[in-house]
Amino acid sequence: MIRVLIADDQGMVRTGFTTFLGTQPDIEVVAEAVNGQEAVTRAAELAPDVVLMDVRMPVMDGLEATRRILAGTATKVLILTTFDLDDYVYEALRTGASGFLLKDASAQQLVEAVRVVAAGEALLAPSVTRRLIAEFARLGGPRAPTVKRLAELTGRETEVLALMAQGLSNGEIAGRLVVSEQTVKTHVGRVLAKLGLRDRAQAIVFAYETGLVRPGD
Repeated sequence: MIRVLIADDQGMVRTGFTTFLGTQPDIEVVAEAVNGQEAVTRAAELAPDVVLMDVRMPVMDGLEATRRILAGTATKVLILTTFDLDDYVYEALRTGASGFLLKDASAQQLVEAVRVVAAGEALLAPSVTRRLIAEFARLGGPRAPTVKRLAELTGRETEVLALMAQGLSNGEIAGRLVVSEQTVKTHVGRVLAKLGLRDRAQAIVFAYETGLVRPGD
């Protein structure tokens, strides 16, 4: 059972999300929060698998709440917003959010997003990925302190990381490298463990920040 906390300052939005998710046999909404501070408190109390986090909320915004929640738990955060803005996309992913979904997504897309994030995968819509890449292009060269960490990876693990950063799924990477999907999953797990990353979303950020992959590759 995937345990979900919904954090949004709009009651109708919380009710809608709870209704959508409550119809699923593998998902349980364990609590709601009306602002970022309450989200942090409830996440600490309940340790949900996934937090659906609005960006703009009173008391504490969703980005700060995400930062605090991820500092002490294994909970995954899926950012939900009506604002498709570059700053939110980049900062949310750097903070450690596992995905970014606009509120106009369908009920089925929301349900699938929760499952994807709970499974440890990244959820990056094509429009979000384009903005993320554009932001890295704007920021310029790689960040030196993190470049050294690439040396911890084997050649094949580095190759897998580069393909992940280009948005390929495990199945697509397996086809590209002519190996089994299980082998790719093993490589992905090792990449995340060696680099101390939570999931694929952070791996994509890392790959661009180190210059392993560059916009346009």
